[in-house]
Amino acid sequence: MKQLQRIVAALAVCCWCALLSARAATPVGVDSVGIPVRDMERSRAFYRDVLGFHEVADREVFGEPYEKLFGVFGVRLHAVRMQLGDEFIELMQFQAPRGRPLPVDSRSNDRWFQHVAIIVSDMDRAYAILRAHHVGYASTAPQRLPDWNPNAGGIEAFYFRDPDDNHLEVLAFPPGKGQAKWQRKDAVFLGIDHTAIVIRDTPRSLAFYRDRLGLQVAGASENYGTEQEHLNNVRGAHLRITALRGARGPGIEFLEYLAPTDGRDIPADSRATDAWYWQINLDADPARAGGEAIVLPGRELGAARGLVVRDPDGHANFIYGANP
Repeated sequence: MKQLQRIVAALAVCCWCALLSARAATPVGVDSVGIPVRDMERSRAFYRDVLGFHEVADREVFGEPYEKLFGVFGVRLHAVRMQLGDEFIELMQFQAPRGRPLPVDSRSNDRWFQHVAIIVSDMDRAYAILRAHHVGYASTAPQRLPDWNPNAGGIEAFYFRDPDDNHLEVLAFPPGKGQAKWQRKDAVFLGIDHTAIVIRDTPRSLAFYRDRLGLQVAGASENYGTEQEHLNNVRGAHLRITALRGARGPGIEFLEYLAPTDGRDIPADSRATDAWYWQINLDADPARAGGEAIVLPGRELGAARGLVVRDPDGHANFIYGANP
């Protein structure tokens, strides 16, 4: 009998270890990026008519599970899922309660800064389309990154603003850089390569996104000079850039400003209803984040359960994989 008990105990330990190993090996994907908007019809038209996205789903959610998910009492969210190429965004309008507006003096080195990088097949054509629609400028003009930078040389980039003053980027890869699909010429706006977030400390952020969540480092560079300054519209901009990727979806790019160092932190009392609240939607086991997933009614947000966790700088991540 004791021998049988020892065998059963050993098998239980093996099964538990196998479960932990499988969980650690579960591939992590970036499903989409949530972008805050104030007027859904205006934003839907902008992303569709200017940038070529098409609508996939339109939902409104409210109730106690979503109050727990977002940490906001009385929350009501209107979310529209849109697709460009293989990638997705979620336009997020919190209809109640009202949040705070984006600070009017926001700069690209403030740590609430986040954007998505939309790949274009031809920068001149993309810039002409943006100008024809009178978009707000964030960069001085499109910039070609210098050839002395081996990882970024030849890339063309331009920051602009959507109707809610969210930063967006159009980016064109020269031959030999980026994924092969970004060399297509059948459309101007092709898809989303990554979302970029401003961080304070790269090792600290790697401990969260790589070591806890399971994303992998895909590249790094150090960018500075007049082109980078005019792209970010920050005098003296000197950035350490680290690219991470999962098994699928767009990447996550860290922007650590080595200079200037006066970027402001995300307010400690930030809420999901504030205008600077972006959200990275990760297809990963919620256990990776160390929290308890909240059971959600139906699958209105594409998940039966999930949780929102903040990274070390306060950027929000909705983790909802491993659903039954």
